[in-house]
Amino acid sequence: MEVTRLFDLLDNYLEKFPQQDAALACKREGKWIKYSIQEYIEITNNVSYGLLKLGVKPGDRVGIVSGNRPEWNFLDFAAMQIGAVSTPIYPTISQDDYRYILNHAEMKIIFIEGKDLRRKLEPILPEVKTLEHIYTFVDQGNGYSYLDQLIEIGKQNPRPEELRAMKETINEHDVATMIYTSGTTGNPKGVMLTHSNIVNNFKNVAHTPAKWSNKALSFLPICHAYERVMVYLYHYLGMSVYYAESLATIAENMKEVNPTMMTCVPRLLERIYDKLYAAGKKQKGIKRSLYFWAFNLATQYQIDGTSAWYNRKLKIADKLIYSKWRAVLGGNFDIIVSGGSAIQPHMAAFFSAIGMPVYEGYGLSETSPVIAVSQRGKNVRKFGTVGPPLPGVEVKIGERDEILCRGHNVMKGYYKNPELTAEVIDKDGWFHTGDTGKFTPEGLLIITGRLKSIFKTSFGKYVNPQLVESKFAESPFIDNIMVVGENQKFAAALIVPDFTYLKEWSKENGIKYTNPAEMIQNPEVVKVFKAEVDKYNQFFGDYEQVRRYKLLPDEWTQQNSALSPTLKVKRNVIGERYKDEIEKLFQ
Repeated sequence: MEVTRLFDLLDNYLEKFPQQDAALACKREGKWIKYSIQEYIEITNNVSYGLLKLGVKPGDRVGIVSGNRPEWNFLDFAAMQIGAVSTPIYPTISQDDYRYILNHAEMKIIFIEGKDLRRKLEPILPEVKTLEHIYTFVDQGNGYSYLDQLIEIGKQNPRPEELRAMKETINEHDVATMIYTSGTTGNPKGVMLTHSNIVNNFKNVAHTPAKWSNKALSFLPICHAYERVMVYLYHYLGMSVYYAESLATIAENMKEVNPTMMTCVPRLLERIYDKLYAAGKKQKGIKRSLYFWAFNLATQYQIDGTSAWYNRKLKIADKLIYSKWRAVLGGNFDIIVSGGSAIQPHMAAFFSAIGMPVYEGYGLSETSPVIAVSQRGKNVRKFGTVGPPLPGVEVKIGERDEILCRGHNVMKGYYKNPELTAEVIDKDGWFHTGDTGKFTPEGLLIITGRLKSIFKTSFGKYVNPQLVESKFAESPFIDNIMVVGENQKFAAALIVPDFTYLKEWSKENGIKYTNPAEMIQNPEVVKVFKAEVDKYNQFFGDYEQVRRYKLLPDEWTQQNSALSPTLKVKRNVIGERYKDEIEKLFQ
């Protein structure tokens, strides 16, 4: 069958892959719970019947505040196939953002996962005048209705003919979902995406030359456009989707599931890289020498043009070292898609060399989300690039090197904000991404930074902080860094050390590790960070170099609102939080 609307994915899966062991799976109380496509469709339809009984109508917004779990998918498809607008909300945002989104979207019904999220939302819910129903995912014994009750309502009130008729009235150009951006500047914006936007996006990703696998591990937030569309892609290809328990259990879940594919952000790969490096430091003698010979060999890997001698060494390293690493990490990866931010070329080379091939992609929520992605084949994948634009997507470089795109992936607009929509989509249909970039001679796109992040020093020199940050992030001592210097004489930086690595380094060097606040004052630590800053400054011109910096004792996380759902630094949040420290850097 032809998939033109998102909910067509379920019938397509049933028709083409009815024998698949699991369409969705999650781990609860130590056991993996699997849902076949038949169960998936039955539950989804019962939720749709329940929503219809509650009076949910086409166009109504259905809110989902939850981490990754099969119930998220049941609700998503159940809402869309009755013409309602599925509206996921990040579980990690502030109360102010929840208040704004729920009122701006005029939410009619909301589903909330977990007691902590419920407590965070409870003070706000009475302020949402359009809200008629509040559901939790499980019975929390607090008087709220919960999902199983809604499913039971659906079972008691089946309306298959009405549901079928409603699905037939839904057009591929109707709004399927609203995704609220993380609001790094101003209030969150409601990105309206149609069925056509998203379906064309994953179909064109699927049609790239690739040996698609049969089992995916998912751990990035499914409420984010990137992971969500990848899950739709997995459905389209008939793959099983296993949801990891948490970030902390990814390595364990990899070994249990043996996935052949996953998406990730560079930060996860950096952490794995650092752990493998740290493991080598514990080796002794000839084992240590062999370990780092193989480690360094992997960072030199090239997709095309490696010599026969290099390939011979790579085979030896694979047999002795890399195969053991893969066994620890699940051992079965055919493709890893990295997105959300740029991955350092040597990191992509490293993982590709050890048998975990990394493909980089680029896009935004407003572009459904993929604009470009690396592919298999000649001249369509190169480290340091995000590959060629998707079929049907035009990309050009505009003023100040801004990336512009036009095509089936561009959103319908921002909800209730035509003025802001007109600011980012010009009269010729070009969407202005706000990112800067350039093309290689082969037509592969390179992302060079964020237009709004580029600043000018008082000497009139432009500094692209993300280029500097990306290079400095190669240091195992640095967890996060933000370069600042707008209208100042020089560039400076806030640096968060990688305290896990610093703890190991302290142990190796006979330094007593106490706590982060004390360690950043330790003379030996101060000395090593000065050496690291001097080392990476050599890669930049005088005006780009980090002249002064401040070591910070507190980690930046999603939970403390310092990082976005894809683990990018929220520059405005950090700038405001450390305003005094930044001012002192320039005194």
